[in-house]
Amino acid sequence: MNDYPLRRLGQTGPEVFPLALGCMGMSGMYGPASESESIATIHEAQERGVTLFDTGDFYGMGHNELLLGRALQGRRDKALLSVKFGALRGPDGAWLGYDTRPMAVKSALAYTLQRLGVDHIDVYRPARLDPAVPIEDTIGAIADLVKAGYVRAIGLSEVGEDTLRRAHAVHPIVDVQLEYSLVSRGIEEKLLPTTRALGIGVTAYGVLSRGLLSGSKPQGAQDFRSHLPRFTGENGEKNQRLVEGLNTLARAKGVSATQLAVAWVLAKGKDLVPVIGARTRAQFAESLGALDVTLSAEELQALERTVPASAVAGTRYAAPQMHHLDSER
Repeated sequence: MNDYPLRRLGQTGPEVFPLALGCMGMSGMYGPASESESIATIHEAQERGVTLFDTGDFYGMGHNELLLGRALQGRRDKALLSVKFGALRGPDGAWLGYDTRPMAVKSALAYTLQRLGVDHIDVYRPARLDPAVPIEDTIGAIADLVKAGYVRAIGLSEVGEDTLRRAHAVHPIVDVQLEYSLVSRGIEEKLLPTTRALGIGVTAYGVLSRGLLSGSKPQGAQDFRSHLPRFTGENGEKNQRLVEGLNTLARAKGVSATQLAVAWVLAKGKDLVPVIGARTRAQFAESLGALDVTLSAEELQALERTVPASAVAGTRYAAPQMHHLDSER
């Protein structure tokens, strides 16, 4: 195993391996997944040095936490757990909204600890801003859990600059999860300067734009990407041309498009930790190869010219989900 320099989550968070493993796809979001392969992937990630594992209590309505808990039995001491909460699901899998009231925060954590089989969570964060609850109330409730020893650090996800500042004033925020990739660069204008001014890290998800940049296609109706604007109709056809440009640059450098896209995010700042959503050991191994890819300033510029974010067709989520993103306001 190569020794890669660790990256710290903000100024007050833990040091972590430069890539995190996102476990969402192991619980049906991209269609059926193999439980044995999912667990093998988690184990492989640990063996290769990964320390940060990201989940949400609403991924598979608790399935993902149960899976991760089983995978980490006897291995918890080498894992840092990042958990999102607050999204409400129906028995049919429907998305019903958000609840981050203080009593809901504490109840959600109680169930999360039980499902994961652990006594504390390393980074706990609301999945989205709840418009009905002041962020100060939500963070205050998590701060109570920090004092009680159930949570080590507080994070956020998809919030804007104002919310981030208000939250950070209540309790130090170690990192915020934001979508960031060659084709999703909206955070560069205001959000990234704000996180850096406040000393808050960024765990970057969607670094492959949900497989768009790696050439992955939706696998049937159960795959939530079949409802995303970037993958469907004319948008999908237009975006395929961007992917072809990325593939050309990758071949010229002797790496895969996946590795080039992940390496681009890694090169954009040591305060960024890409969250890799691998469901198999092969997918994980390919992404891990990005750590051995060095990009010069000229190569970064060439990438950004070839795959300009302004050219991508379609929003990163469908309109109803975009409406819930405080980071887009």
